[in-house]
Amino acid sequence: MLQNIRDASQHWLGKIVLTIIFTLLIAGVGIFGVEEFFRGGSSTTVATVGKTQIGAEAVRSAYQNQLQRFQAQFRRNITPDQARALGIERQVLQQLVTEAALDQKTHDLGLAVSDAAVLRAIQDEKSFQNAEGRFDRTLFYQTLQRAGLNEQLFVREQRAVIARLQLAEAVSAELPVPQAMREAVHRYATERRGAAYLILTPSVAGEIPAPGEDDLKAYYETNKAAYRAPETRAVNLLVLDPEALAKPDAVSAEEVQKIYDAQKGTFGKPERRTIRQIVFPDEASAEEARKAIESGEKSFEAVAKERGTDDKDLVLGTLTKAELFDPAVADAAFALEQGKVSQPVKGRFGTVLLDVTAIEPGTVKPISEVEGEIRRQVALTRAREGIDKTHDAVEDERASAKPLADIARERGLALVAVPAVDAQGRDPAGEKVAGIPEADTTLPALFRAEIGGDNEPLRTKAGGYVWYDVTKVDAAHDKPLDQVRDAVAAGWRSAEVEKRLQSKGRELAERLDKGETLEALATETGLNPHTAEDIARNQPKDQLTADVVARVFATNVGKAGSAQSGENRAVFKVTQATMPAYVPGSPSDKTVEGNFRTAIADDVLGAYIAEVQRSAGVSVNQAALRRAIGGEY
Repeated sequence: MLQNIRDASQHWLGKIVLTIIFTLLIAGVGIFGVEEFFRGGSSTTVATVGKTQIGAEAVRSAYQNQLQRFQAQFRRNITPDQARALGIERQVLQQLVTEAALDQKTHDLGLAVSDAAVLRAIQDEKSFQNAEGRFDRTLFYQTLQRAGLNEQLFVREQRAVIARLQLAEAVSAELPVPQAMREAVHRYATERRGAAYLILTPSVAGEIPAPGEDDLKAYYETNKAAYRAPETRAVNLLVLDPEALAKPDAVSAEEVQKIYDAQKGTFGKPERRTIRQIVFPDEASAEEARKAIESGEKSFEAVAKERGTDDKDLVLGTLTKAELFDPAVADAAFALEQGKVSQPVKGRFGTVLLDVTAIEPGTVKPISEVEGEIRRQVALTRAREGIDKTHDAVEDERASAKPLADIARERGLALVAVPAVDAQGRDPAGEKVAGIPEADTTLPALFRAEIGGDNEPLRTKAGGYVWYDVTKVDAAHDKPLDQVRDAVAAGWRSAEVEKRLQSKGRELAERLDKGETLEALATETGLNPHTAEDIARNQPKDQLTADVVARVFATNVGKAGSAQSGENRAVFKVTQATMPAYVPGSPSDKTVEGNFRTAIADDVLGAYIAEVQRSAGVSVNQAALRRAIGGEY
């Protein structure tokens, strides 16, 4: 290539072309930078909010944190497809864009957070406080280390968070809730109605003749979708379950005895002691107090009172040894005789004297009672430890395109062969298909897969795996009339009954509105009249379903109406509507005000954030986002 360039440079046309090429190269380096230019112009900036750039590393870190939270919540690994379905990348990006927009707004407004405010916020954080509720610097650094943060970065982020909260509170705090809104809510929630009604049963529709062929065909064509066969799939599932792999009988009696002896305290109820504690500034003052107590000069309670220790701080409680936070205190308290005072103990929070006022002895179950559970737990632990090895072996065989059925047979693993299942987990007859593990997760995966596809195994809640192969797909299709004739006939009859009841209900409601009494109509139709009082909105009452109640509240007092009630139909007349007086400032009014203030604040803050983002300008580099989260979507 270099030789070709040299040759071209000897000709006048070649010189012009090379001049243009190198001019473009220099311009590209000047615009994108050397590294960016030679990477093909790919940017690490995922989004830009005004002048603030959100980098790929920030997106990647936030995405992984959110993914881990979802995995902890669902107690299983989440595949990239599942993460996309949950919209995790959109949630993360929206959160980062919102934070960047608010950070820029606080900067533009000149909002600043003092060091004292940041320090106070950190010290008040429960995660950094010890058992006594005081800030623990060691615990603070340990927590940051586990989170992969340094102090400088954490403090800077806390300062930004506090500034955002101050801005949000300034925008949305103590917003007034209009009295008209509160009164409308009061009316809606407290109104009660009364109604007289009749229930029209299917028998009122009279004798329904058998449908003719034309009737069936017309109904079938109109409602064909109701008789459509859904897509079904034939699948093979290879299930690797720790419970199924566990072999309790393989655990020897010697192993059971060894575990029982080592963990005997866990097989029963541990000893509990009621412990009191007095804290001293140094060992000398604690020793002086101990001598005074042992000589009878002072009581334990008197020393505590002199030290300003109230009852709350004096009594640690009735605790097991494991429940005591401080190991030194735990060892001393559980080695102490009841009624005796301890030697000065150097605990984590100072030097203390202890005494024990009561002892509840521990109990231990005999090995015969816990042998079965020990065997099961040991076998389950072994199965879980070996499951990854089996997983890797299965994956190796999958990589060589070996069918799941062959793998299961050779390794003695459970294979679930399902000849046909739809997306709801039912077979063609409408029955629930048994044997599909964790169907709520497995079924969607089956219906995303393709025949012969290379599918990632699913991780189960129990720590196992499910491999799956789709072997056949039957597409959704319309069932012919002859195949569903009985169901169509039943549907036609139900529709005819409903049509007749609807017509009868309309007729009776019109007659009620013209002045006829409900009792007279009841006598004519042979139905029993009913009344209902104190009907609350959206709540069924007696024979009135929620749908009928909704119609009652949509009908004026003194007027009649009709509404479907399951297979029946209700004909009603609204007889009354009552409502307690609205009292501004009453407890119920204050509750409504508090609830709506929160909702209004959320709406106002959401609108404010949207306006801040619009004013700042937001742009997203979709390619950079895909690279940041490690895949296409």
